[in-house]
Amino acid sequence: MTHLTDLMTRLTEAVIAGDAAAAERLARAALDAGQDAQEVTETACIPGIRKVGELWEQGDYFLPELMASAEAMKAAMGVLRPSLERARAARLSRGTVVIGTIEGDIHDIGKNLVSSMLSANGFEVVDLGADVKLDRFIDTALETGADLICLSALLTTTMTGQRRLVERLKERGLRERFKVLVGGAPVTEAWARTIGADGYGENALAAVRVALDVVGRR
Repeated sequence: MTHLTDLMTRLTEAVIAGDAAAAERLARAALDAGQDAQEVTETACIPGIRKVGELWEQGDYFLPELMASAEAMKAAMGVLRPSLERARAARLSRGTVVIGTIEGDIHDIGKNLVSSMLSANGFEVVDLGADVKLDRFIDTALETGADLICLSALLTTTMTGQRRLVERLKERGLRERFKVLVGGAPVTEAWARTIGADGYGENALAAVRVALDVVGRR
């Protein structure tokens, strides 16, 4: 038990420190020691990334640290995900999310962090990557029976794509079919309201809270 507790503590610290190699190694060691993947996620990974979010909000962490921690979280989840997916098939999912960075924008650090956090919190996540065309979001959401479409934009020149997606859903008669969440550096709650989105996440932690709330309201 002491060995497993030590592994969990070190994995949390690796995520906070942004040490991807250590995070991957420790996640694998935890599984090899017989620890449940969901337990590893909830006990070590999520507390680590939550602490990173707190440090970011407090101004103690900046973009380089955030990027490193996101990569560490991604490395750990890469090890844990196969086991999580097998276990998830046997329990109720919170919902399916199609997520990506809007067309014309290649930035995906924040989106990757949100994707990992949503997955760790029980959502089925279909990550389309960056520079994603509007109709690909919609078509994938239809194909997967998604509940949520999450749109990230880091550039002010591309955030208008979030508005266009909401309009495109209306054009295709699908606006009531999907909930739309938006986020990204230039995005605000006022912008989300203006374009008719269903929610806005200031950061990865907020995005998960909003997604859970939206699913709960459905």
